[in-house]
Amino acid sequence: MRPYLTTLTAILAREALRFIHQRERFIAALVRPLVWLLVFAAGFRAALGLSITPPYQTYIEYETYIIPGLCGMILLFNGMQSSLSLVYDREMGSMRLLLTAPLPRWWLLFSKLLASTAISILQVYTFLAIAALYGIWIPATGYITVLPALIVAGLMLGALGLALSSFIKQLENFAGVMNFVIFPMFFLSSALYPLWKMAESSETLHMICALNPFTHAVELIRFSLYLQWNGAALLWTLLATALFTAAALWGYDPSRGLIRRKA
Repeated sequence: MRPYLTTLTAILAREALRFIHQRERFIAALVRPLVWLLVFAAGFRAALGLSITPPYQTYIEYETYIIPGLCGMILLFNGMQSSLSLVYDREMGSMRLLLTAPLPRWWLLFSKLLASTAISILQVYTFLAIAALYGIWIPATGYITVLPALIVAGLMLGALGLALSSFIKQLENFAGVMNFVIFPMFFLSSALYPLWKMAESSETLHMICALNPFTHAVELIRFSLYLQWNGAALLWTLLATALFTAAALWGYDPSRGLIRRKA
């Protein structure tokens, strides 16, 4: 048991040091959702004509509605950013050195995944603190109840990035794939507008949004943040996490994935 904990601690410490030395990454992770909150929210609310009564039973402004979606944005971008660093580590050789450690491959990948999720959650709570200063009301208990939802959603999005990193060979290609994945997942979800509003526009787009795993991650965060339970969102998020993790393990399998292709 001790080698497992030692490995997990070492990977967490390495990711934490990398994060500390990359202050621009932390600032960029906060600037994106803050721009949406402070600038675009007013325009979206006026354009969509939204008067939203969310599942937590109280009338709120549109800025409060999109807070969970912006938390999901932070998790999504950071999950992809962490996977970008995996591609870089693979090109430099440090990833191959890690995977040759005398420990199960799934534990090594899970440790990387857990480290990136922890950093994402730190960024989310920083954003929530700034949103509170801006005047966004969130129940005090919601900051606690949302933590399990953030962990599950962070693991799912981190596993997605991990799976993508296992199939992409060059750093330059991964940047294009990130944009191809991030923006459709974000905009075709309930992060910025409720699904019933999308159904008024197009049933096809509504169906795509309903099948988007990011939608369920956002809804899980939304309900948890406002002290509500959403079992369906939790189930679909866990299922997506399992599928993405399985794809990552398959991609980093030396008999079928990365090492065999390199050879």
